[in-house]
Parts: sequence; C-alpha cells; structure tokens
Amino acid sequence: MKAAIFREVGAPLSIEEISISKPGPREVLIRTAAAGVCHSDLHFIEGLYPAVTPMVLGHESAGVVEAVGSDVTYVKPGDHVITCLSVFCGHCEECLTGHLSLCQNPETKRGAEDAPRLAIESQPVQQFANLSSFAEQMLVHEHAIVKIREDMPLDRAALIGCAVTTGVGSVFHTAAVEPGTTVAVIGCGGVGLSCINGAALAGAGRIIAIDTMPAKLEMAKTFGATDTVNAADGDPVEQIMALTGGGVHYSFEAIGLKATAEQAFAMLRAGGTATVIGMIPVGVKIELMGAAFLQEKRIQGSFMGSNRFRIDMPRFIDFYLAGKLHLDEMVSKRIGLDDINQAFVDMKSGSVARSVIVFDGVGN
Repeated sequence: MKAAIFREVGAPLSIEEISISKPGPREVLIRTAAAGVCHSDLHFIEGLYPAVTPMVLGHESAGVVEAVGSDVTYVKPGDHVITCLSVFCGHCEECLTGHLSLCQNPETKRGAEDAPRLAIESQPVQQFANLSSFAEQMLVHEHAIVKIREDMPLDRAALIGCAVTTGVGSVFHTAAVEPGTTVAVIGCGGVGLSCINGAALAGAGRIIAIDTMPAKLEMAKTFGATDTVNAADGDPVEQIMALTGGGVHYSFEAIGLKATAEQAFAMLRAGGTATVIGMIPVGVKIELMGAAFLQEKRIQGSFMGSNRFRIDMPRFIDFYLAGKLHLDEMVSKRIGLDDINQAFVDMKSGSVARSVIVFDGVGN
C-alpha cells in the first residue's frame, strides 16, 4: 500500500510503498477513507516530540472495515468506523474508573516478538499513535475504533477522530463548562474551533475567540463565538479583562505554547479554570503567579478531551447531522496523499483550519 513516511526531523514526508500485516485475533484492517492533517503530526516532524523513525504519521481518520481478527465481534467487513488514538484495554485501573483516554496498557500494541504491523522490505515501520492514518490502510486493535452510522460522510467523520473529540470533549468532560458562563479560547485552528463549538453546545453565555488572524476570528463566529480578540492588537489578557470586567470563568489554550498557556491562566476571574489542550513541547515549563491560587484559580491539562469515544463520537455525529456541529466549515481543503507536505506548509501559514486527505476508491 502507499503511505507517507516520516524519516527525518525537518524533512518532507516521502510517499512510499509499504507492506501491512494481516489482522491478529483482536485486530481490524481498515481501508482509509479520509485523514485530517493535524498540528500534532507537525510537532513530531519538527522534532518537538521524540519519535523513532521510519514512521507513518496520521491519527485523525475514518474508513471502512476490510477484515477482522478471529476474536473480533464488535465490527465486520463493510462497517464504517472512526479511529481514535486513545485506544483502551478495558480492564486496567484507568479504564475501570472511567478514564479510558488515559489507558497505557501495552497489550493493545504488538509485542517485540511479533511481526510488525507495518514494514518496508521486512524492516519495521513505526506505527504512530497506534493508528498511522497517512496510508491507504490501517491495522489497529479493535479498541481503537468506533462503529458509526453509514449516512455520515467519512471525510467529515475523520475530524471527529481528533480535533472534535479533543475540543468538544475538553469542554464537556475535562472542564465541565456550565451554562451561562464566560469562555475564552486561545487559538482558532481545528481544535480551537471545536472547543468554541463545544462551548456553544454547553450553553456558555459568552464565548471569546482569540487569534492573530482576522480570517480565523471571523470563522470562529460561525462556530459560536460571541466576541473576538485579535492578539496582534495588544496584550490579549488586558483585552479580555477589559472586555469581561474581570476575567473569564473558563479559558482553553489550543495552540501549545508557553506564553499562551500562561495567558490562559492570567485571564481567569476568581474561581476560574484554565484548560491546556495544546501540545506544549517536551521540556518547556510554564510560569504562574503563585498568589493567584489564593483566588482558587485552577489550571489543568486535557488529553483527547477526556473522552469515552465509543459513547462520545456517535453523539457528535448526531450533533453534526442535526446541524449543531460545524464540520463542513472546518474543512479548508480536500487533498490527495501526494499533497501532504503542502498541507503542513498551509498549516504553518495559518491559512487553513483543516486539510483533509481523501483516499481514492473509498466512499465519503
């Protein structure tokens, strides 16, 4: 099959032919229909997070089941599925206490003694996030997928696999935003726009979008922003304080930078909660004013929206089909796999919300 291979930090991905194994007892082979190009993939390309190469990146995807292992009963060939990188085992402490997105049980991967799921001339190719969706097929553990209704377009379903689940989930689950409250979201890419959409669905009274690009701020209004702040016009914390008369109840950092994480905390009102969604690079520390904790201000992280994806994703699809979740507007470009490097250029320029790779021969 054809896949985009990450071989060297800072270098373009190369389109190559690789082999994929047959499903083991609890594995599922999927024909990839669509894969979103996410900033998390770029972090690894730029060396901000360590990786073993060669590797097939990609983790925001949807497709059609082609084959299943002998012990799989959840799906069958022909089923439409969304993948999720927070694969769960179902019986560890995290899973049994309802924190499936934090499961780290290695049994969902193949062991060192097993044949690799992906290979080039019998040499292993690393699987990113247990998925590797920048490829025509994926071989995954059965607990890395959710079965979805077949009237859901797969190119939009792919976005639910990461951006939507991360953004909306952080509002619903991690922060538990209350109706009528004031929310600020820093960064209006795919995750930030999903966070804004989630805040609107949660009934937030005021939703303030923060970015430096006027086009993205205008787009944020479509997703539910009631106010916008252009951080290029001056200190966004000062702008938020002036706009709200003292700060927000909830802030969300959806970029992954030290400065914006600190700003998310600084713009809180007393008793407020800042949630960091963005992937802050390894080794970077953030600094906070210690006295602010006397006002019961809180800061927390969120991984994949603290999701229960087999429950959440079908609900998000229902939201979309009811016109409440704005996925059509999030897709800036539909591209082929060969265009993937340009997609990262577009991402770095800030000119797109999401580029989505659409694979030939699979219905969308």
